[in-house]
Amino acid sequence: MGKFPEAAARLLDNLFVCRRCKSKIRATNLRVLSGKISCRKCASTTLRPVRKK
Repeated sequence: MGKFPEAAARLLDNLFVCRRCKSKIRATNLRVLSGKISCRKCASTTLRPVRKK
């Protein structure tokens, strides 16, 4: 995706997508796995990592 590691980290690290409404949320892996992070739009806690192209 990015041409150098700093750009790839800025675009892809700690970024998750809501499975219900497809909005993007930036949070750490541990908080998402523990269920502490919910979607801002639909309040769902089912999140997936962003797809790395």
